[in-house]
Amino acid sequence: MRFMTCYLLYLLIMVLSRIWSAFILIALTVALGRFVFQPEQRQIFTQMVTGKSGDTTYSKEIGVASLPAGVPEQIASGQTVKWEGHQVVAMDNGTVKLYDLQPTNGVFDTTKDAVNLCIGLIGIMALFLGFMNIAEQAGGVRFLSRIIGPFFSKIFPEVPKDHPAMGHMVMNFSANLLGLDNAATPFGIKSMESLQELNPDKTRATNAQIMFLSLHASGLTLIPTVIIADRVALKSQFPTEIFIPCMIATFVATITAMTVVSIKQGIKVFQPIIVAWVMGITAVFSALILYVRTLDIKGVQLFSTSLSNGLILLIFLLIIAGAVYKKAPVFDAFVDGAKGGFETAIKIIPYLVGLLVAISLLRNSGAFDFVMDGIKALFAFAGGDARIVDALPTAILKPFSGSGARAMMIDTLKAHGPDSFTGNLTSVFRGSADTTFYIIAVYFGAVGIKNTRYAVGTMLLADLAGIITAIAVSYLFFG
Repeated sequence: MRFMTCYLLYLLIMVLSRIWSAFILIALTVALGRFVFQPEQRQIFTQMVTGKSGDTTYSKEIGVASLPAGVPEQIASGQTVKWEGHQVVAMDNGTVKLYDLQPTNGVFDTTKDAVNLCIGLIGIMALFLGFMNIAEQAGGVRFLSRIIGPFFSKIFPEVPKDHPAMGHMVMNFSANLLGLDNAATPFGIKSMESLQELNPDKTRATNAQIMFLSLHASGLTLIPTVIIADRVALKSQFPTEIFIPCMIATFVATITAMTVVSIKQGIKVFQPIIVAWVMGITAVFSALILYVRTLDIKGVQLFSTSLSNGLILLIFLLIIAGAVYKKAPVFDAFVDGAKGGFETAIKIIPYLVGLLVAISLLRNSGAFDFVMDGIKALFAFAGGDARIVDALPTAILKPFSGSGARAMMIDTLKAHGPDSFTGNLTSVFRGSADTTFYIIAVYFGAVGIKNTRYAVGTMLLADLAGIITAIAVSYLFFG
């Protein structure tokens, strides 16, 4: 009975509206507690509403004796010193004052960020949706559907084999695989819109939409180009050594997502076609690993950027060539498709505003700090490896904010060194998952889905699988 009660509570919490409400209630509760019990946090409500990312906020005052040897001398000489994540900027009468940088904008500026983010999507969505419309009119999407049909018909049994959604999903997965975020978003939204055509209840996610979004959110990527670039910028001697661990972690997260959704939907994952495709993808990954390991740093960067950008140009070329061959009205088709980019970007504004505001409140309230302090205490009590705890903030932030996870990773690399175990682990954490809640807001919001069913729980479970795998492979590769 107790297990059943916990399970029902779990299902309740996994509903998106409940999660959104929980974020806000937790944030306000934590902020109120800090305002009442921590005199130095009298400005916390102002910071949460009108504060800006990067503002210097007072944290606390401690005795000089609490600082490690040598730190007081550094402060006295005017140096900028960081200690346990705090900025030490003043020392007076045997005490030092600690300050933090506000992690995200307050509520007001966050609403602007959400709108600016959607406006920034208009151009790129118009471009790719325009080319997508050309491909549809030239028959290219249906051609892709027939190629991938045997596999997709097994994991998307409710979608007809030749339905355009099959081709749209192939385009999305291909873009996501190569780290083409700009292309993946419009292709993904187009996939959701195609699947929505088959949805009898326009406000409730279908099985196919949940499977698609869970696989997309697992973040399967061949080459973590951006992460490698950040490590190069921070003077890592081995910036590409996180390539294989990232690939393994995202692969495990993807398999976890597919398995969980298949179990929920009664899909048999050990069908010959599914097994053959999974083994084929595994073989491709293995071949890519063997090839990349023969390249030096510049070779990896050149290969990854050439592969990614070259694929975009190849897609454009094939679409135009196919349309000319089919004598389709190329430019008119592009314009008609591009018009949808503006409409879709505007449509997702309310969903993105709501979610980003909730995340802003949660971060600026200090709730994340309480979570991290609790995890550190738990690890210390259990005698766990403190290096994992130092890298965990990146893993915790990634489902909420890609930019926040990137900032946290960079800060960790600066503090512990880009080639340390902690630096490598936090890099793998960043590459092992995707921005789950952003994906939920954008993709479900684009088609007006309100009842996401078990989608959020599945995505977070896949994120957890990626995190656990990241820890395991980091010990294997980095010791």
